[in-house]
Amino acid sequence: MKARLATPVLALALAMIGLSVAGVVAAVLVVISAVPAVAGVGRWVFPPAVSLLRTVADAARRLAGRVGVRVERPYGPGTDQAALLRDPATWRDVLWGVLDPLMGTWASALALGMPLYGLYGVAVQPFVWEANLRAGGANAYGLIHVTSTAAALAAIPVGLALIALGLYIGPPLLRLRARWAGALLGPSRTSALEQRVETLVETRAGSVDAQAAELRRIERDLHDGAQARLVALGMGLGNAERLFDEDPEAARALLATARESSSKALDELRDLVRGVHPPVLADRGLADAIRALALDCLLDVEVSSDLAGRPAPPVESAVYFAVNELLANTTKHAGAATVQITLGYRHGILSCDVVDDGGGGVDPADGTGLRGIQSRLAVFDGTIAVDSPPGGPTRVHLEVPCAIRSE
Repeated sequence: MKARLATPVLALALAMIGLSVAGVVAAVLVVISAVPAVAGVGRWVFPPAVSLLRTVADAARRLAGRVGVRVERPYGPGTDQAALLRDPATWRDVLWGVLDPLMGTWASALALGMPLYGLYGVAVQPFVWEANLRAGGANAYGLIHVTSTAAALAAIPVGLALIALGLYIGPPLLRLRARWAGALLGPSRTSALEQRVETLVETRAGSVDAQAAELRRIERDLHDGAQARLVALGMGLGNAERLFDEDPEAARALLATARESSSKALDELRDLVRGVHPPVLADRGLADAIRALALDCLLDVEVSSDLAGRPAPPVESAVYFAVNELLANTTKHAGAATVQITLGYRHGILSCDVVDDGGGGVDPADGTGLRGIQSRLAVFDGTIAVDSPPGGPTRVHLEVPCAIRSE
């Protein structure tokens, strides 16, 4: 309901973005300045024009995200005049800036106009019909010719119906418009494939580095922990064997120490195995494993899940450790009291939302925790999105494409 009530505001914002003079002027300015730019004399005009158009397009992408349509930025790394001229995304932005007022205005007009016209019938029409009639003007509300109090009151249920209908069809209309805009403002098929190849190269290198680092960590933990205790255990048992006939009490004490060392070595091995793949994750699945994390967390954590099955073990492990990292960061830095974790699966996408009531202001580029999560998920084409306005709340949305098998 909250999202539906916000629809007219988003429709107004989309209308301002799509129909604003800035968007059209920026597109026209890019086209006009491209002529001297081709001749090599427009470097002081063309790049700023492209930058202005991209600013407007970025605002449209953000608003598309508010209605649930994610649109990636398709721009290449080059910002000089020649690179901007060659970049297909520049001309796709121009096409969007010119066509959006024609192709998208009707959606925003319906999503905004129907609730406003309904509100006029409910809250304004009953009080202005007499003044309009005395002024000699035609006073109609839709098909109702308002010439009496009864007719004005009849406009109220019509207005309420228009408000309800506008709020009902508004979100689908805005999503339809956002998808249309995304077809031009997002990466083309070619650029999307190029970005995919670049991502695969980066994630492969990152995965290799992460695996090497993990192996070094396991080796270090084994060397410094369980291995050292087992060596000490062997030495203690050897000493006990030599002392068994000469000093049985000393041998018994050494055996007790050896038993304690074996217990500690076993605990360290269990901790090490838990860090590689927690037994609760293997035995009970992702949702219950995250609930186990919630029980160990110092914050009040609520976990809800509608998973009807289990994804592949590597995907489960990636999401589990991502949530573990997010809970650790929230406990240390967010100043939050409660955390809400929601697991879902729709259309081949495993999603996880982690929402806390902390102070917000999280910068994804600050620190290695979120970047590590991004690298972990990118191996499976997963993504992480952070929405953390100052003052909170902070919402982290994880998505991983995967198949899910019935339990």
